[in-house]
Amino acid sequence: MKKNFRYAADVLMTAIAPAIWGSTYFVTTSFLPHGYPLTVAMLRALPAGLLLLLIVRKLPTGVWWGRAFILGALNFSFFWAMLFVSAYRLPGGVAATVGAVQPLIVIALSRLFLGKPIRFLAVIAGLIGISGVGLLVLTPNAALDPVGIVAGLAGAVSMAFGTVLTRHWQPPVSSLTFTSWQLTAGGVLLVPVALFLEPALPVPTAANILGIAYLGLVGAAFTYLLWFRGLSRIEPSAAASLGFLSPAVATLLGWLALGQNLTPAQLSGLAMVLVSVWLSQRSLMAKAGVVTPTRPAASPEPVRRPA
Repeated sequence: MKKNFRYAADVLMTAIAPAIWGSTYFVTTSFLPHGYPLTVAMLRALPAGLLLLLIVRKLPTGVWWGRAFILGALNFSFFWAMLFVSAYRLPGGVAATVGAVQPLIVIALSRLFLGKPIRFLAVIAGLIGISGVGLLVLTPNAALDPVGIVAGLAGAVSMAFGTVLTRHWQPPVSSLTFTSWQLTAGGVLLVPVALFLEPALPVPTAANILGIAYLGLVGAAFTYLLWFRGLSRIEPSAAASLGFLSPAVATLLGWLALGQNLTPAQLSGLAMVLVSVWLSQRSLMAKAGVVTPTRPAASPEPVRRPA
């Protein structure tokens, strides 16, 4: 029972991260200046990483310098750059749909790098999730920009590699310290790219500052602390399946904040997403022996001794 509770608590805490990430699309399009995806990604990562470094006061040593920058690039620099390009060029829900292939990529990479078996039920759950996300966001009015789609797919591959390698390279430090290393490294890598490839950012408005602060403190420092903590406790494929919550939240925010209507197809898609997440977690918990049997084992027959 305690094992069940601990696992469920770890899953729920990890799920907070992709749920909050679902607000990225709304904040990006509503609060940030248009046309500065690399600069915005840098401003989201670097200040948050430096703030966490000031708290932990611990730098990488030895091989962890290289690993911090590799993971920082995969989880933040390249991933966020592609995420913002996709968010700027596609409707928020469509951008999220493209990234929904990530759980299937993680399943394949977990087999390659971690030796995890490819579970049929997990693949089915991933396909159900992608179909559900498609019903959620692929409305007749959805625009499919080729550059945005390629950027979204590239970001999904990058995040999938980052998810698996984060589990493969277990750090000898706390999740808070590990998060600070990756955020700072990712932000540092984005600085020269943003300076050379994009014009100078205009004087930010109050809304711009609020949006960047939210994405940095809540959407980066807080959520990735939960995410990396989760990756140290549950399987990467289990964590990746929680990513389906992101487009679900993005769609719900569009309904609540932007007055968008939810069609019957979208409601069906939302239900499919929830079923997908539950099915994926259920299959992995059962495989790991966390789920207790629904029927108690039969008591052994008493041994009859001869009189």
